[in-house]
Amino acid sequence: MIDRIVNSKSDNELENDDSLIENTLRPKDFNSYIGQDRLKDNLKLAIAAAQKRNEQLDHVLLYGPPGLGKTTMASVIANEMNAQIRITSGPAVERPGDLASLLTNLSDGDILFIDEIHRLHRTVEEVLYTAMEDFKLDIMIGKGPSARSLRLDLPHFTIIGATTRSGAIAAPLRDRFGLVHRLDFYTIPQIEAIINRAAKILNVKIESSAANILAVRSRLTPRISNRLLKRVRDFADINGDGIIDSDTAYKALELLDIDELGLDPTDRLLLATIIDNYNGGPVGVETLAAITAEERTTIEDMIEPYLLQIGLLERTPRGRKVTSKSYIHLGKINNQDNNQASLI
Repeated sequence: MIDRIVNSKSDNELENDDSLIENTLRPKDFNSYIGQDRLKDNLKLAIAAAQKRNEQLDHVLLYGPPGLGKTTMASVIANEMNAQIRITSGPAVERPGDLASLLTNLSDGDILFIDEIHRLHRTVEEVLYTAMEDFKLDIMIGKGPSARSLRLDLPHFTIIGATTRSGAIAAPLRDRFGLVHRLDFYTIPQIEAIINRAAKILNVKIESSAANILAVRSRLTPRISNRLLKRVRDFADINGDGIIDSDTAYKALELLDIDELGLDPTDRLLLATIIDNYNGGPVGVETLAAITAEERTTIEDMIEPYLLQIGLLERTPRGRKVTSKSYIHLGKINNQDNNQASLI
């Protein structure tokens, strides 16, 4: 009852508050967007050229692991182009009619951002080909022998697609993007700068040592660094004076069960499963999904990229395999090394 009195907001209102905070933390232009310098340089050049010729920006495909700022970059591009942006996602565009409704409501120079573009239905993709290339929309009216095709002119717009799985995008769709760029993992100093920027926006006092601790455990990902900052802020407000120092950061991260490499229980379970059940691997991802009760796409898109990046996991033709660093980090004995040593 006390929680309900203190927390008088509904779940929807709380979700709206989180979205509002997230939007507040998003940079609005290239100057406030930290990291991804090569990508920014390429986009600045393309935008300047398009504006000089008084043309719309070529279609842009952004790919890379989740949480690196693809959606944020799309908003930055729209702001830099002084363009309106419409946002949707691949799963939300179920039928060609849904896409037609989106495209016909755009104006010249508008940007349509499609998140998870690799999940577009094939029939929707086929409609998108002509729209992206010729700014025409072919609509079938009627069915059977009496069906006829109607071609509509579309405004000149820019599609920005985002995906975590660029290989899942059909080649004809990928080829229609004039700008294709990957977002890379950030460096520790860049994540530290992002944390300090977010703390300033949230009016949170954080010591430099604490910012470094959070940065090291943020999996080189801005979305995670902002999430950890908000959770550590909660801990500091309730268990301290609201100032985030190194001691507060350590205690909060211990409560969240985030270790010194940024691994959470799911990451450690995956690595431990490969070591304990399969002597370090290799093991197929479908088997890992069944044992850990995680979706295959979750493992491939959310868990593996960071483990691969920091050298705890390897992908081989026969499956996933842990490295010696995983044994050391988890405090496990490497039986393979012991077996090899006994043969010498």
